[in-house]
Amino acid sequence: MPARGDQQDPAVSVLDHDHGLTAAQVAERVADGRTNDVPVRASRSVGAIVRGNVLTRINAMIAVLFAVIAVIGPVQDGLFALVIVVNTLIGIAQELRAKRTLDKLAIVNAAHPRVVRDGAATPVTAQEIVLDDVVECAQGDQVVVDGTVVAAEGLEVDESLLTGEADPVLKRPGDAVMSGSFIVAGTGRYRAAKVGRHAYAARLAEEASRFSLVHSELRSGINRILTFITWALFPIGGLLIFSQLALNGQVGIEESVDGGQITGPVADALRGTVAALVSMIPEGLVLLVSIAFAVGVIRLGQQKCLVQELPAIEGLARVDVVCTDKTGTLTENGMRLAEVREMGGGADPARTALAALAGADPRPNPSVAAITEALGAPPDDWSVVARAPFSSARKWSGASFATPEGEQHWVLGAPDVLAPPSGPEAAEAERIGAEGVRVLLLGRAGERVDGPEAPGPVRPAALVVLDQRLRGDAKDTLDYFADQGVQVKIVSGDNAVSVGAVARAVELPGAREPRDARELPAAQEAFADEADRATVFGRVTPEQKRDLVRGLRSRGRTVAMTGDGVNDVLALKEADIGVAMGSGSPASRAVAQIVLLGNRFSALPAVVAEGRRVIGNIERVANLFLTKTVYSMTMATVVSVLAVAYPFFPRHATLINAVTFGIPSFFLALAPNTERARPGFVRRTLRLAVPSGLIAGAAAVTTYLMVLDGRVVPDPADRTAVVITLCATTLWVLLLVAKPYVWWKTVLVGAMVGLLLTALLTPVGQAFFALDVSDPGKIGVALGVAAAAMALITAVRLVDDRLIAREESRREAAERAPSASGAEG
Repeated sequence: MPARGDQQDPAVSVLDHDHGLTAAQVAERVADGRTNDVPVRASRSVGAIVRGNVLTRINAMIAVLFAVIAVIGPVQDGLFALVIVVNTLIGIAQELRAKRTLDKLAIVNAAHPRVVRDGAATPVTAQEIVLDDVVECAQGDQVVVDGTVVAAEGLEVDESLLTGEADPVLKRPGDAVMSGSFIVAGTGRYRAAKVGRHAYAARLAEEASRFSLVHSELRSGINRILTFITWALFPIGGLLIFSQLALNGQVGIEESVDGGQITGPVADALRGTVAALVSMIPEGLVLLVSIAFAVGVIRLGQQKCLVQELPAIEGLARVDVVCTDKTGTLTENGMRLAEVREMGGGADPARTALAALAGADPRPNPSVAAITEALGAPPDDWSVVARAPFSSARKWSGASFATPEGEQHWVLGAPDVLAPPSGPEAAEAERIGAEGVRVLLLGRAGERVDGPEAPGPVRPAALVVLDQRLRGDAKDTLDYFADQGVQVKIVSGDNAVSVGAVARAVELPGAREPRDARELPAAQEAFADEADRATVFGRVTPEQKRDLVRGLRSRGRTVAMTGDGVNDVLALKEADIGVAMGSGSPASRAVAQIVLLGNRFSALPAVVAEGRRVIGNIERVANLFLTKTVYSMTMATVVSVLAVAYPFFPRHATLINAVTFGIPSFFLALAPNTERARPGFVRRTLRLAVPSGLIAGAAAVTTYLMVLDGRVVPDPADRTAVVITLCATTLWVLLLVAKPYVWWKTVLVGAMVGLLLTALLTPVGQAFFALDVSDPGKIGVALGVAAAAMALITAVRLVDDRLIAREESRREAAERAPSASGAEG
């Protein structure tokens, strides 16, 4: 028995595709559940957001440690759990805000296919399609459900995203179409044969949802670090517990209850162990990563940018090449017919044919729309007998007409494709195109346009000149990218000379040497070299756009591809980050990670800047939290080996973590940051965190041993001295990480120092955190050791900065060398 989604209505075989389903038949299918019930591609569900923030590995560790404190007390030592609760609530709230933003934008971005019902074509959402619906499709549309073609006119479907086959497939009535493919030429209708989760693309999407479609070095790097920390907790924690209890001969000593808490050596040993383990866990790191991503989504949403895959925000930070089309980025989408320059002595009715061609196009592109606007309605006595829709591969469209003078065949397209290369028409078109306008050739074809040999010999009749208005913000956008070290490459299907003229008008570097993609080398390596070297490309086919992106990536470039047409789909999918225009084809929007719903290329700098802000700030925050983890591991290990009591209670760890890293990192995670991110997040983070953490941990232990003076169990003054050393040293690390300095960062660090002094110097703070500053000698030792540690950390940082600068210089020289040799070749 067939599945519900595959059930066929008995009337299907006799159903009229011109009439479609009736309202009653639609209602019947909805009642039976035979609908396209696929989820809208947007954000996680509310339940998934709550689970993702609550049921985490870090929260589980904290819960176990809090359970220990809940038994032995006091309440002050359990404050670390309250911090986790607040952080989790903040994370949930921010993700819910981001979800609302994403869901609203996803509704705006959603495709609205047209279905034929009761004889009329009606736009609906993809979820409203039912089994046996007749769906209209045209160039740029994505096939939303599996179906069978019932009508076709030059219908060509690209199934490369599903099958890997790059060549478009000509579809005729009776042929199958698969959801997820897209229309590259022609028009047609297909009947929905499989809907919902039975459709091919829906099954692929369900499999794809098991992993992230965009690689996130940030997330994978943090996961590797957390995995290491998790495994390190067990031996270090075990060693610490054994040291605190067994080596001091304190096992079996009777504990007592005092003021709601258990006191005694075992209880103190457990508190010290909990304090050490809590400090080792980077509890705020994962939270702040989630918050930074969520806030990034909200900020981009406010600029009408839909982020369809969250890790795409990170990818934006790493982009160093932006590939974009000319139309819609450097120039306005709309055009104006400037001139129809007739050729051939006026023997052919060029303007009449041009008006007829424009009127015959059921879905005119901007060029055809400009012709229709200028020339008006087509002649009444010209009737269409055949049509050849435009496709990016062949670069022309056409129609055959029955006219009073007999059947005529007309084509409109690229002059260098339709006219003889050595002819005067091609030369004139080249000369006019050099002024930055778009030039099309109108010609009379020798064959019926839907024939296998079409168009046959073409007799040029006129050159059609279209004005392309430069965007007022195009130059400012390109200047921004140049300042940020991001190279912009123009990849267009138009004539290379015309594209170069437009690029020169906005002073794009390299615009004086446009490359015709038909002359690019066929060899993969040579093609990649040319893709890296040149800046402006014309006459680029969809497959070459994809290969250009692939070649750039093979040279170590991080590529963002922008596009709005069906000819951009392959390149959008190949790029590290695909950016589609909201007014573009449904197919381009469906495969892109980011959609600019405002349709402005000038919004892209803000999108890139937001990505840099997110990734740069997360790297800063990671430096802070991993420094804390390293110094905690260092202290725990040394204390265990020396068999002395751990210097802190959990309340001390809470105070130190809050004023040095916890509160400041929240603000740093949301601060402005324009530095382009580079690969090597884990290595770069550990280069600062490991030495800083080791020095801070060694400084704390040094102070501890000096003030302990041979004793095994510290008093409150001893613990306070270690708190002061560690706070001073890690606040210095905070200052190093927070560069460049602005007023609010100074205020932030000053406020943290004020909080620390409040806890140290006020009676309430001293009582709550068990602090004692009555011994000036111990305070002096603490400050002296901290000063030495700060100097050492600074020296290490300066040396590391110089090493990084040398590595950067060597890498840049290595990157320039292949480019130079390629240029010479």
